[in-house]
Amino acid sequence: MRTVVYGLWTYLEFAVLAAVFVPIMALYWLLRRKDLRGRGSWMRRFGRTCVRASPIWRFRVEGQAPQDIARVAYVVVANHESSADPFLLSWLPFDMRWVAKVSLFKIPVIGWLLRLGGDIRLLRGNGDSVRAMLAEAQGTLETGLPVMIFPEGTRSPDGALQRFKDGAFQLAIDAGVPVLPLAIEGTRACRPKGSLWFGRAHAVVRVLPPISTAGMTRAEVPRLREATRASIRDALVEMRQRPVEMVPEPELSVAISELVADMASALEAVQPAAAGQSSGS
Repeated sequence: MRTVVYGLWTYLEFAVLAAVFVPIMALYWLLRRKDLRGRGSWMRRFGRTCVRASPIWRFRVEGQAPQDIARVAYVVVANHESSADPFLLSWLPFDMRWVAKVSLFKIPVIGWLLRLGGDIRLLRGNGDSVRAMLAEAQGTLETGLPVMIFPEGTRSPDGALQRFKDGAFQLAIDAGVPVLPLAIEGTRACRPKGSLWFGRAHAVVRVLPPISTAGMTRAEVPRLREATRASIRDALVEMRQRPVEMVPEPELSVAISELVADMASALEAVQPAAAGQSSGS
């Protein structure tokens, strides 16, 4: 019974928050369409707010992001345990443009959020789509904005690390930017692949040391791919062997104040663009 109640609550709070965020994100898109970093930061706000409103998810970040990630591009890659992974990754202290499968863009609400957030579409197995994705992602990296890709291509059905595909690593080498590996553990309990319901989970994302691509050619894509996979695999082995560190549940007043502060900062980001739009008309 409790699982059903938590599941219904999670769906409800997602729907309510989406109803709040979609219009604001649409306004931001209208006023600052080319600001991909800003549009992505809205998606992070949405993800964090959903987690704050959830009584069953407790997320945390381990490790330190590269000091230059706010101005230098990285190809960010992570293992993929669950549809809750993006909500966990929204707690990372930097913005990214995501690569997501085309089918997600066709889902009401979720697809709207992805479009408004400026994410990149990919039709898996379609050569033209892959080339278009790589070109758009490389253009994004040239602006200094990181690009996020799940190199497994889909969620793991059992949590085991799957084979990595080449695309993310070809992109990093072609663009001459480092790869930033992330290890995700615990989100599978949030919502396993194929499940319609949500479970209680304490999940963590660990930021691992970047891997340089300096001097690499496409011939070294397999080496870069396997080095990245080994880094994530080793981190997962260590993370899964240790006792689960329980994250204390925040007081309701703290959660509400953080949510309000996040929304206030988001509205402040829109106001200068709106003022510029009105003065230019």
